[in-house]
Amino acid sequence: MKIASLVSGGVDSSVTIPLIKEMGYDPHLFYIEIGMKDDPNWIDCPAEEDIEIVTYIAKKYGCKMEIVSLQEDYWEKVISYTINAVKQGLTPNPDIMCNKLIKFGAFNEKYGNSFDLITTGHYATILTIDHEKYLGTAKDTFKDQTYFLGQITKKQLDKLMFPIGHLLKEEVRQKAIAEKLPSAYRKDSQGICFLGKINYSDFIERYVGEKPGKIIELETKKVLGTHKGLWFHTIGQRKGLGLGQGPWFVVKKDIENNIIWVSNGYDPITQYKEIIELADFHFLNEKPDRNYLKAQPIKFKIRHQPTFEDGTLINRGNSFVIHSKVPIAGVAPGQYGVIYNTDETICLGSGVIC
Repeated sequence: MKIASLVSGGVDSSVTIPLIKEMGYDPHLFYIEIGMKDDPNWIDCPAEEDIEIVTYIAKKYGCKMEIVSLQEDYWEKVISYTINAVKQGLTPNPDIMCNKLIKFGAFNEKYGNSFDLITTGHYATILTIDHEKYLGTAKDTFKDQTYFLGQITKKQLDKLMFPIGHLLKEEVRQKAIAEKLPSAYRKDSQGICFLGKINYSDFIERYVGEKPGKIIELETKKVLGTHKGLWFHTIGQRKGLGLGQGPWFVVKKDIENNIIWVSNGYDPITQYKEIIELADFHFLNEKPDRNYLKAQPIKFKIRHQPTFEDGTLINRGNSFVIHSKVPIAGVAPGQYGVIYNTDETICLGSGVIC
């Protein structure tokens, strides 16, 4: 069994290597360069330290290691997607696109074809039912990352293995300490993978710019202030509006007229929705596709979080709709609705929120 292991230098992906070695396999380590290191304005990504850690791990376990660059692919597919989405007033999810288009897309196309499996440090599992692979949720519900994997394809799924999916985060840390890995006490990375230490708003301002417009209260139609651009704000946002006598929530964005609509209060009813429309929906497996021709009860998430929501998935022919059992706050167009079976054990698929 030939295994390509994607290792970033963080504790999660680092621990996958001793686990794979214990299974009797000899993984080939790959460190993927995707940061914008050639741009002098964006050099804060800790790539050198990451590479040192991955190199150490490769030597410690006697594994081959390669550094591969997918910077151009990342710019063309993920960063361009992010920029185009925010220009349309949407809330993009670069991490979902990174998994689908880069880690399990461009990497496999360029380097992974000669390997039987690709492994990462994601908190997820692979379940085999009736000889078919399914994307399963992780043991650690707080770290579960299946939300970020909901857009991968069946072909990609069939080639994946997640060695730490059966472990809790603390167990991963303890394994790293026991193995004396240099990443054992390293903090978890935060934010979008291509940004490094760079602030998201700074990134958006650099590549999209500013477009000032009005902030208006939905209920009274009173102009409360101005914003620098719709793309700096998302539905459900409470902080960063610069308004007094709050809290204020972003409840709607008027792209055509460049207006942000807000409501006041700690729990305004205007920030809730019960019907969530999904475009470009796809199932990870064929069997759920056949089973969900009619309305079916599901669990779902509209963001990365440890808990699931209850709802019903309705097939409208060319699209799907989630009817949530209770109203949901912060439903942001451009983000993804990811659905699960009612047992909360299998990720079934996803679609982009309209």
